[in-house]
Amino acid sequence: MNITALSASALSKAIHSRQVSSRDVMQAFLVRIAAHNPLHNAIVSLRDEAVLLREADARDAELERGATATGPLGWMHGMPQAIKDLALTQGLRSTQGSPLLRDFVPAEDGLMVQRMKAAGCIVIGKTNTPEFGLGSHTFNEVFGVTRNAFDARQSAGGSSGGAAVALALRMLPVADGSDFMGSLRNPAGWNNVFGMRPSPGRVPGWPVTDVWVSQLSTEGPMGRTVEDVARLLDVQAGPDSRLPLSLARHASFADGLQGLDCQRVRIGWLADLGGHLAMEPGVLDTCEQALNRFQGLGCTVEPTSLGTAPEPVWDAWRVWRRWLVAARIAPFLAQPGNRALLKPEALWEHEQAQGLTGAEVLAASAQRSAFHRHLLTRFEHFDFLALPSAQVWPFDAALRWPTHIAGREMDTYHRWMEVVIYATFAGLPCISVPAGFSAQGLPMGLQLIGRPQADADVLRLAHAYEQAAQDVLRVEPKGVSRGHTGER
Repeated sequence: MNITALSASALSKAIHSRQVSSRDVMQAFLVRIAAHNPLHNAIVSLRDEAVLLREADARDAELERGATATGPLGWMHGMPQAIKDLALTQGLRSTQGSPLLRDFVPAEDGLMVQRMKAAGCIVIGKTNTPEFGLGSHTFNEVFGVTRNAFDARQSAGGSSGGAAVALALRMLPVADGSDFMGSLRNPAGWNNVFGMRPSPGRVPGWPVTDVWVSQLSTEGPMGRTVEDVARLLDVQAGPDSRLPLSLARHASFADGLQGLDCQRVRIGWLADLGGHLAMEPGVLDTCEQALNRFQGLGCTVEPTSLGTAPEPVWDAWRVWRRWLVAARIAPFLAQPGNRALLKPEALWEHEQAQGLTGAEVLAASAQRSAFHRHLLTRFEHFDFLALPSAQVWPFDAALRWPTHIAGREMDTYHRWMEVVIYATFAGLPCISVPAGFSAQGLPMGLQLIGRPQADADVLRLAHAYEQAAQDVLRVEPKGVSRGHTGER
């Protein structure tokens, strides 16, 4: 059996039915990591092989008993999992890509990690991320650059870049990540996998210092299939009494993927917002080819406008972003010597927030609220809205960020990824689905944005699309054909 070629859902069934052992699974994925990670640098802080094999043996023993010490076997039982390096992992370095945290080992797991461990996963290491998750290009001074699965000369995206590359290269069966400004969607699109930003509160984060305001970022799932995304979301999601804005548990997302009546679905295509967003040649064409697949399923796809001026939305977004990011950076600047060890973009975010007034924050919050109300009017006519998952194709990994797109200068280090802010800022669920490839063989994704808390509907639409997009999904990174096991 080609273990690493299986979807995570198929792998789970194979483990539970004892077609494969957890030890076999661990060995197979460690072989793939040894083969692909030295070039692509997606997985970091990899744990000792002998220790991991002992933990796999313990999972096999639990399987023989039919239960763990704390309860029944979970969906992830015996699966290797590398956790995004922004999340806390007990006893395992959690650096956030920062030299200041190079040797930081948490005493506890984050809530998402606790839930995945409770579902039976074996944490093998971490996945690489940009410093403090800032910028959609995964590089840092601790571990270096993560390189695109389809072309190692190009960026993997970010901040869940390590997760997306590890998934695309079949070094992991499924992957977790987080999304503040497209960090699950952009790298998924650039590595030809599915990445979902759930509704705020769907996957609550803990520990946190603030439970009311910091709602722009959320953790969530990535997968090579929509079913895998949905099953991982089933593991990650659910309320927590410490987090008053967390959402009530939903019936299984994975069990509700079927039955979408595509003939009744209307998708509004926002494209480049009437020329507001600079786009590299070919991005819109590729996404429109993806939209043609929806039409082939019977969906109605119509070009539409945002219906409101995008520049005030961007300005309000920047206030929210620098306010929240600066609060994360400030504690590190309590020691003056740390300034030299912070990336320039992090310092810029902090400096931009100095002098920010309460009145300005409140005005930005009012603008955000107005934008949310406005998008609700878009959903009076459409069931979903669609946008590209990036404005550029994967760029040279030696660059820090694109300074120009199609001849237009980008005025900040993150302006080039403005396309992803709309779902985030309005608090809407969104998934990036593989859209197609450039002439150079580089992937692009398409964002599908749903109504408030309509995570299940977004997954249903993505699942229907998946059946029509097998020509895209069958394209594998070089050296990762499904017929080649790469296993001992």
